[in-house]
Amino acid sequence: MAAALGALGNPSSVHRFGRAARKLIEDSRTGVAALVGAAPDRLVFTSGGTEANNIAIMGAGRGRVLVSAIEHDSVLQANPAAERVPVGRDGVVDLEALDRMLDVESVPALVSVMLANNETGVVQPIAEVVAIARSRAALVHCDAVQACGRMQIDLAALGVDLLTLSAHKIGGPAGIGALVVGERIDPQPLTIGGGQERGLRPGTENVAGIAGFAAAARIAATAIADHGRLGALRDRFERAISGTAPDAIIFGQGAPRLDNTSCVTMPGVAAETQVMALDLAGVAVSAGAACSSGKVAPSHVLAAMGAAAAAGEAIRVSLGWTSVDADIDHAITAWRAVHARAGSAAARTAA
Repeated sequence: MAAALGALGNPSSVHRFGRAARKLIEDSRTGVAALVGAAPDRLVFTSGGTEANNIAIMGAGRGRVLVSAIEHDSVLQANPAAERVPVGRDGVVDLEALDRMLDVESVPALVSVMLANNETGVVQPIAEVVAIARSRAALVHCDAVQACGRMQIDLAALGVDLLTLSAHKIGGPAGIGALVVGERIDPQPLTIGGGQERGLRPGTENVAGIAGFAAAARIAATAIADHGRLGALRDRFERAISGTAPDAIIFGQGAPRLDNTSCVTMPGVAAETQVMALDLAGVAVSAGAACSSGKVAPSHVLAAMGAAAAAGEAIRVSLGWTSVDADIDHAITAWRAVHARAGSAAARTAA
């Protein structure tokens, strides 16, 4: 990114400085597209996953939109009138319900189901979603922000028409994302004022951010193999939690999940209290989506899974690429200390 900041030309200019910046963007486009098996000319850079989701939902031009009940707010709020497809208690989208909902009317539809949930890590059966949607001539959008870099993604195998990506989830800079646009759709732009990014996202491109996205994509492609190690660390953390508090809930435990994500409850302790106490102990966790402007609020994802009562006691623990056994040991110790203090406080109150 530091080197890219030296590319002083506007990528839309025809002089040599502009051409150098354009080459950097197009080389980066090829690198990011390769991470998900997409054709470079189908990838449009955006300001992040939120903008890409908005373009997909609002620009698809479909009169009917169906979204899973566990989608990110940038999908749910892009079309507040969208029909919510339920999920099971394991957090997996209800394919039979989707099938029935698409049968109700023949209005051309768009279906949006994320590849992996950002709170529970539960991986969705996107290929099956696409098969159902295709049988009703519906388009499919998939928010793959959480999954990208944490599992192999093959656009052809998924079969989706629109795919959302974001750089910061794979160790790249914040403020840059991408939307992969399939051959069956020509979305309408949400903003106007230029022909950049196929006219779908006008405005002078963020050259340094795009270069950082591509660099992160190259690294992420080689780091995916390491996620089995992270899965073993995550499982050890969850075993320790269950051993300490047998009534703790581990959401999505029986479903396919990303290796780095754990969503757990500490019974009787508010999520906000846990987040603050663990932070003081040097452990950074989230309650609900981590990008909700600093809010700590009950999770709509867990409510959709039938766990509204427990949602206020749930936190999300995410492992990073550099996480090691010592980090898990520290997290377990800190979690147990918070749990023990809560138990002591409850005992004093009862007395």
